[in-house]
Amino acid sequence: MKTGSLTKDLVYNDNKPNITVLLKTKQSKEIRIVMRKGQLMKEHKAPFPIVIEVFEGAIDFGVNGERLQLLKGDMIALDENIPHDLIGIQDSIVRLSLSQKDTVGRVENIA
Repeated sequence: MKTGSLTKDLVYNDNKPNITVLLKTKQSKEIRIVMRKGQLMKEHKAPFPIVIEVFEGAIDFGVNGERLQLLKGDMIALDENIPHDLIGIQDSIVRLSLSQKDTVGRVENIA
C-alpha cells in the first residue's frame, strides 16, 4: 500500500510551477503540479498517454491549437504526442498521471 496527498506540504514557487511526485505504482506516476496564477508550462508533448485533473483552482489548457478552460474537478486525457500547454488562471493544484515509462525529469524541464 502507498499513500500520498494533493494538499499536504504545498509549495507555490514565485517563478515557475512546482512539480512533486506523490506516488509511484506499477503502471503510473502520480504527479502534483502547483501553479500560481499566470504561471506557464510551455507547449510540449508526452511520449505516453496522460491524464490531467484540476484538483483546485483553474487553468487555461491549450491542446492542438484549441483553448479549454479547465475548472476544479475537471479532467482531460490525452494520447501520446499531443501538443499541449497549461497556464494558471488561478492559483491551482493539478494532478498529472504519467506512464511509469515516462520521466519526471521531462515534466520538470517543461516547468
